[in-house]
Amino acid sequence: MVMMRQDKIDPAWAWAAYTPTADEPWDLRKAGHLYRRAAFGANWTELQDAVKGGPQATVDKLLEGGVNQEAFMARAAKYKDTIAGGANEDEMRAWWLFVILNSAHPIRERLTLFWHNHFATSNAKVANVGYMLRQNDLLRKHALGDFRVMLQEMSKDPAMMIWLDTVENKKGKPNENYARELMELFSLGIGNYTEHDIREAARAFTGWEIKDEQFRFNAGQHDDGSKTVYGKTANFAGEDIVRLCLEKPAAALFITRKLLRFLVSETLALDAELVEPLAEGFRSSGYIVRDLVSRVLRSNLFFSKWAYRMRVKSPTDFAVGIIHALEGRVDAINLAQALDTLGQRLFAPPSVKGWDGGETWLNSTTLLLRHNLALALTSTEDNRFGRKCDPGPAARKHAASISDDTALVNYFAQLFLEDELPDESRHRLLAYTAQARRQAYPAYWTPEFAEEHRVRSLCYLVLTQPEFQLA
Repeated sequence: MVMMRQDKIDPAWAWAAYTPTADEPWDLRKAGHLYRRAAFGANWTELQDAVKGGPQATVDKLLEGGVNQEAFMARAAKYKDTIAGGANEDEMRAWWLFVILNSAHPIRERLTLFWHNHFATSNAKVANVGYMLRQNDLLRKHALGDFRVMLQEMSKDPAMMIWLDTVENKKGKPNENYARELMELFSLGIGNYTEHDIREAARAFTGWEIKDEQFRFNAGQHDDGSKTVYGKTANFAGEDIVRLCLEKPAAALFITRKLLRFLVSETLALDAELVEPLAEGFRSSGYIVRDLVSRVLRSNLFFSKWAYRMRVKSPTDFAVGIIHALEGRVDAINLAQALDTLGQRLFAPPSVKGWDGGETWLNSTTLLLRHNLALALTSTEDNRFGRKCDPGPAARKHAASISDDTALVNYFAQLFLEDELPDESRHRLLAYTAQARRQAYPAYWTPEFAEEHRVRSLCYLVLTQPEFQLA
């Protein structure tokens, strides 16, 4: 079945729909992989339902979202409206984490996070909570929709206009920032435009300003002369430049490759031969993101060894994955502040290129901080989270027996690692549970409390396994 030659992957095999076989069965391992990439991990019920339902039905379910999603977002919007007029960044980040944690459509939130990193805009410069939340709504609205519409609307988004200085772009004094990033970061990638293209395109965006907190075209500040971009000459407006970018073949290739790095692998060599079949489908669909994502999530390559645990979890993936798996409900402001320490401050990516991701998420300091956060979430002793993410209730609900050491280790290993726990690690965890039973606890500890402590400690130890850092 190997569809590679000299470590080269056959595109025809890669993008064909995955069909379970005896050698590549649909099982807990693949179900967990799908939920880590298309959502923020899974709880026990979701994993079991996915194994029973099969790959295609599970992808369908993720793409459709839950039946209560619309009502939930309406409630969330009321909360958002109360903070949009203020300047509290903690509440802003907490609102999005509240949505991520409770949404019935997690793939939409996951892709909203992807687009946030793609159109990396920081409130450090925008300094307007309302604008940032509106941009977040725009990303969510189009997360699975028409990228052409998203790019046009993002070009006129007030937060983006401040972030990349479109508001400073006047006739006779063009500012090139937005034109450059539109081509380099948002649509084409380096090597697919010239400095002349940028200079001419910048003139097309002159006269774009914000009036009464909305985009406004100021004809008096617009350069309405002829402009030559990509070898074409006309009296182009800003909307024309966006359209011209997306008409270039490189655009679909660039966006597809970036989505593949997010959904499949950060390390796989995504050469043009491998990516072009997907990019062509993306173009043919009219840049519909859902169609592209659906094909990727159903593909052989997505469920292959080249994708499995080939991404480092972002801090958001790491923390939300723990909370969701344990069916917890935590204070989102405290969670937002904890993510800051791990290197992911939502609404404040470090540069116009966003977070680098991959191995940059992990070093000796951030790994220790991840372990500390896992302990804070599961110990029930940290004042920031209390008992809201206690592993005990979930273990009592789903584990075969919390009194049986092997059953308890198996439960947490299956929940968090799809049971892919190295034998040596499993033996160490079983040795810990055996020692915990013999340990002399304080006299005021009841047997029930000692057992709860053992459950929480074992859960924490599973979360410190190296495999849990990988998506």
